[in-house]
Amino acid sequence: MRQLYDFLGDWQLSRDIAHADGTSARFEGRASWQPEDTGALYVETGELILPQGRFAAERRYRWAADLSVFFDDGRFFHAVPPGGGEAAHWCDPDQYDASYDFTRWPEWQARWQVRGPRKDYVMVSRYRRT
Repeated sequence: MRQLYDFLGDWQLSRDIAHADGTSARFEGRASWQPEDTGALYVETGELILPQGRFAAERRYRWAADLSVFFDDGRFFHAVPPGGGEAAHWCDPDQYDASYDFTRWPEWQARWQVRGPRKDYVMVSRYRRT
Protein backbone atom coordinates (compact mmCIF):
# COMPACT_ATOMS: atom_id res chain seq x y z
CA MET A 1 0.00 0.00 0.00
CA ARG A 2 1.45 3.33 -1.08
CA GLN A 3 1.58 6.35 1.22
CA LEU A 4 2.29 9.95 0.32
CA TYR A 5 5.80 9.58 1.78
CA ASP A 6 6.57 6.95 -0.91
CA PHE A 7 6.14 9.52 -3.70
CA LEU A 8 8.20 12.36 -2.19
CA GLY A 9 11.24 13.38 -4.20
CA ASP A 10 12.16 13.41 -7.87
CA TRP A 11 11.10 11.02 -10.62
CA GLN A 12 11.81 10.59 -14.31
CA LEU A 13 8.54 10.85 -16.22
CA SER A 14 7.72 9.66 -19.73
CA ARG A 15 4.22 9.83 -21.15
CA ASP A 16 2.66 8.51 -24.35
CA ILE A 17 -0.60 9.99 -25.60
CA ALA A 18 -2.52 8.13 -28.32
CA HIS A 19 -5.56 9.91 -29.75
CA ALA A 20 -8.45 7.97 -31.26
CA ASP A 21 -7.88 9.76 -34.60
CA GLY A 22 -4.45 8.10 -34.89
CA THR A 23 -2.35 11.09 -33.87
CA SER A 24 0.05 10.82 -30.95
CA ALA A 25 2.25 12.86 -28.66
CA ARG A 26 4.91 12.26 -26.02
CA PHE A 27 6.02 14.01 -22.90
CA GLU A 28 9.54 13.62 -21.49
CA GLY A 29 10.60 15.24 -18.26
CA ARG A 30 10.55 14.96 -14.52
CA ALA A 31 8.00 14.91 -11.74
CA SER A 32 8.63 16.10 -8.22
CA TRP A 33 6.59 15.70 -5.03
CA GLN A 34 7.68 18.22 -2.39
CA PRO A 35 6.24 18.33 1.14
CA GLU A 36 3.80 21.18 1.66
CA ASP A 37 1.61 21.68 4.74
CA THR A 38 0.07 18.24 5.43
CA GLY A 39 0.44 17.06 1.83
CA ALA A 40 2.72 17.60 -1.15
CA LEU A 41 3.02 19.84 -4.17
CA TYR A 42 3.37 17.82 -7.39
CA VAL A 43 5.15 19.57 -10.26
CA GLU A 44 6.01 18.03 -13.61
CA THR A 45 8.21 19.83 -16.11
CA GLY A 46 9.54 18.78 -19.47
CA GLU A 47 8.87 18.77 -23.18
CA LEU A 48 5.67 17.90 -24.99
CA ILE A 49 6.69 16.34 -28.30
CA LEU A 50 4.17 16.76 -31.11
CA PRO A 51 4.48 16.19 -34.87
CA GLN A 52 4.82 19.96 -35.30
CA GLY A 53 7.60 20.36 -32.76
CA ARG A 54 8.68 20.35 -29.12
CA PHE A 55 7.16 22.61 -26.50
CA ALA A 56 7.97 23.31 -22.86
CA ALA A 57 5.22 22.00 -20.59
CA GLU A 58 4.45 22.15 -16.88
CA ARG A 59 1.63 20.84 -14.69
CA ARG A 60 0.92 21.21 -10.95
CA TYR A 61 -1.32 19.36 -8.52
CA ARG A 62 -1.62 19.21 -4.77
CA TRP A 63 -1.66 15.79 -3.09
CA ALA A 64 -3.20 15.26 0.34
CA ALA A 65 -1.88 12.75 2.88
CA ASP A 66 -4.70 10.31 1.94
CA LEU A 67 -3.57 10.45 -1.76
CA SER A 68 -6.45 12.70 -2.80
CA VAL A 69 -5.31 14.84 -5.73
CA PHE A 70 -6.42 18.42 -6.26
CA PHE A 71 -5.97 20.83 -9.14
CA ASP A 72 -3.66 23.74 -8.40
CA ASP A 73 -6.75 25.95 -7.84
CA GLY A 74 -8.00 23.65 -5.06
CA ARG A 75 -10.71 21.70 -6.93
CA PHE A 76 -10.81 17.95 -6.26
CA PHE A 77 -9.44 15.84 -9.15
CA HIS A 78 -9.45 12.21 -7.96
CA ALA A 79 -8.14 9.83 -5.30
CA VAL A 80 -5.15 7.60 -6.04
CA PRO A 81 -5.87 4.06 -4.74
CA PRO A 82 -3.07 3.21 -2.25
CA GLY A 83 -2.83 -0.37 -3.51
CA GLY A 84 -3.13 0.55 -7.17
CA GLY A 85 -6.29 0.18 -9.21
CA GLU A 86 -9.04 2.34 -10.59
CA ALA A 87 -9.90 6.03 -10.20
CA ALA A 88 -12.17 8.36 -12.14
CA HIS A 89 -12.92 12.02 -12.78
CA TRP A 90 -15.89 13.57 -14.58
CA CYS A 91 -14.97 16.80 -16.39
CA ASP A 92 -18.19 17.73 -18.13
CA PRO A 93 -18.68 16.55 -20.84
CA ASP A 94 -15.73 14.10 -20.80
CA GLN A 95 -15.05 11.05 -18.60
CA TYR A 96 -11.53 10.37 -17.30
CA ASP A 97 -10.85 6.80 -16.11
CA ALA A 98 -7.50 5.92 -14.54
CA SER A 99 -5.67 2.76 -13.62
CA TYR A 100 -2.68 2.96 -11.29
CA ASP A 101 -0.15 0.11 -11.37
CA PHE A 102 2.36 -0.09 -8.50
CA THR A 103 3.33 -3.76 -9.02
CA ARG A 104 6.90 -2.87 -10.13
CA TRP A 105 7.50 -0.23 -7.45
CA PRO A 106 9.52 1.97 -7.42
CA GLU A 107 8.73 2.02 -11.12
CA TRP A 108 5.04 2.60 -11.65
CA GLN A 109 2.52 3.89 -14.17
CA ALA A 110 -0.82 5.62 -14.47
CA ARG A 111 -3.04 4.94 -17.49
CA TRP A 112 -5.85 7.37 -18.31
CA GLN A 113 -8.62 6.65 -20.83
CA VAL A 114 -10.44 9.86 -21.71
CA ARG A 115 -13.71 9.68 -23.62
CA GLY A 116 -16.29 12.25 -24.56
CA PRO A 117 -17.38 14.67 -27.22
CA ARG A 118 -14.33 16.92 -26.72
CA LYS A 119 -11.57 14.39 -26.02
CA ASP A 120 -10.80 10.78 -26.95
CA TYR A 121 -7.35 9.47 -26.05
CA VAL A 122 -5.30 7.08 -23.92
CA MET A 123 -2.43 8.51 -21.90
CA VAL A 124 0.14 6.31 -20.15
CA SER A 125 2.56 7.96 -17.72
CA ARG A 126 5.59 5.99 -16.51
CA TYR A 127 7.52 7.04 -13.42
CA ARG A 128 10.98 5.95 -12.33
CA ARG A 129 12.85 7.25 -9.29
CA THR A 130 15.89 9.40 -10.20
